[in-house]
Amino acid sequence: MTRPIYALLATVLGLTLGFQPSRAATVHFPVEYYKLPNGLRVTLSEDHTAPVVTVAVYYKIGFRVEPKDRTGFAHLFEHMMFQGSKNLGKMEFIRLVQSNGGVLNGSTRFDFTNYFETLPSNKLQTALWAEADRMRGLAITEDNLKNQKGVVSNEVKVNVLNQPYGGFPWLTMPQVANTNYYNAHNFYGDLKDIDAATLTDVQDFFKTYYAPNNAALTVVGDFSPVEAKQWVETYFAAIPSHEQPASADLTEPRQEKEKKVTQQDKLATRPALAFAYHMPDRNTPEYYAMGLLDEILLQGDDSLLRQELVQKRALTGRVEGGINLLGNMFDYNGPMLWMAYLFHDSNTSEDQIMQAVDAVINEVREDGVSADQLDRARVKLRSDFYDAVDSGFGRADLLASFALFDDRPQRINELEQHFASVTPALVKKTAAEYLRPTNRTVLAVVPGKPAEQKGMN
Repeated sequence: MTRPIYALLATVLGLTLGFQPSRAATVHFPVEYYKLPNGLRVTLSEDHTAPVVTVAVYYKIGFRVEPKDRTGFAHLFEHMMFQGSKNLGKMEFIRLVQSNGGVLNGSTRFDFTNYFETLPSNKLQTALWAEADRMRGLAITEDNLKNQKGVVSNEVKVNVLNQPYGGFPWLTMPQVANTNYYNAHNFYGDLKDIDAATLTDVQDFFKTYYAPNNAALTVVGDFSPVEAKQWVETYFAAIPSHEQPASADLTEPRQEKEKKVTQQDKLATRPALAFAYHMPDRNTPEYYAMGLLDEILLQGDDSLLRQELVQKRALTGRVEGGINLLGNMFDYNGPMLWMAYLFHDSNTSEDQIMQAVDAVINEVREDGVSADQLDRARVKLRSDFYDAVDSGFGRADLLASFALFDDRPQRINELEQHFASVTPALVKKTAAEYLRPTNRTVLAVVPGKPAEQKGMN
């Protein structure tokens, strides 16, 4: 998994119009936010740039927040949601969207499972009706459950168990870097939990976590808010809410000692290395400083780690990573890792690579960064941000996440000011605390059979 690749829209705007990076004009996105009596969070954001509309529904159930005896259920339901509902047969949701000229998708993330479709503007009512139909009553049958158990099991086997570097590093690193079960368990799930799932288990999971008071609905694009609100009321208001269980405690203790883990991969063809540091808490000043440190250290060919590891020392051909490899630094809720990973030749040692990493990290921790470096980081981050929200889904993703986790989708219009407020002193302070070696986990993957299998035919 890699961080989304963004274009240079904001950079071009800044250079063309003569903006100073730290004083660039801020774009304000229209945000109308309210809740239905059943608890459904609704966010509307008009944009008449193109005759399309994006509808996104986010449910507050993801990889790490699923119950302990239901590992893999969040991912299972990502598949189940396309198996039919009261008025739509199996796979008819997909055909409905595609036949109307739209595209759609769904995914399971750390803290939510999302579904979205982008269609011509005149099909907004259709999309809202269809999403409400499956929220109101999914077709949970023995046949559908058995079928999707097999699909999920095969996906895990194909994408992880029988794939070189399967799950590296997005799946494997959290399991070794974290100590809290919720942050450290196998997010794809223990297949025995899925295999043992009964129809009643699955029905109860749906009633609880796919209730409107555990969801956020977002509409972005070319539409009339008056019409949209009427349709939301018509299709969603009568769906009953459900009492929610207490939120899982995701707290991670402060890491006081560096962790080093080596895993053997019988399918790997060359060594791989990842290193990760625990992030500051969301929405703190240090969190925003870390977002800029990510730009300075890792994002783009001008980043310090790429210059040192790739261009100067030729220890690898590429180094990737970022904050939240399953999305971006905004669409998660809870502890997170800032992570980098690379692949290298067998004649290059882990120690060589980490010495080069330390040379870069220690300089930033001890000397900080210059005002010019910080301004360039802001330009890069604005580029990332504006390119992301330039699409219907990108904007819907942030709005839905902020509604679901902060009860405040208006945060989308406050982000730039938070980053503009970051000073070199705050960056140095953040680096000193969060980029310390004792806050780090290093994960090495080496080719070859696991130790207990060595020597066997």
